[in-house]
Amino acid sequence: MVARRSAVFKSALALLTLGVVVFLARDLWLAALGKALIHDDGAGKAEIAVVLGGDQWGHRLIKGAELVRQGYVPLVLVSGPPGMYDINEADAAIQFAVRKGYPAEWFIPLRHTGLSTREEAVAVLDALKQRNIHSFLLVTSDYHTSRARRIYLSAERQRGGGPDLRVVASPDHFFTATAWWHNREGQKIAFMEWTKTLTSVFGI
Repeated sequence: MVARRSAVFKSALALLTLGVVVFLARDLWLAALGKALIHDDGAGKAEIAVVLGGDQWGHRLIKGAELVRQGYVPLVLVSGPPGMYDINEADAAIQFAVRKGYPAEWFIPLRHTGLSTREEAVAVLDALKQRNIHSFLLVTSDYHTSRARRIYLSAERQRGGGPDLRVVASPDHFFTATAWWHNREGQKIAFMEWTKTLTSVFGI
């Protein structure tokens, strides 16, 4: 009986110690979870930049516009899933960029009906094929980069190949890899992105 109590006590003490260590090291492992979502190849020369939809704050689009300004690409293909109040997101995004001082001729709207990154990838790759594009910069929010890259590479493999791509991360309004857990929106973003990442393993 004494030996059993001793074993239970030791197990409880070990669990308590582990809990304390995990709690004290939370900033390290939470930051690691945030960083694991990010894949950033950095800017490079390409035939076009593709800005994915889903960023209502415009950070992705501004990143794409700056790639043109800096001479990496001549044009930006703006992905336009269904928007709000009958305004396609690509049209709203380009209007936003023009208000920020970027020339309208830098942008090409790509209006489609995709409601997921996978569906969006089909529309984007179709458009790039129609334009005979051989290289592009894929611009999306940093937390979305790793998953988007996997989806696009998978879609290209299913097609038997596709244009070379470099993933370029843009900042997000709420998410930062080393501090996302400090605000509710950042927590929601990390939770949803990890949920989508893990469920994608099962084809969901």
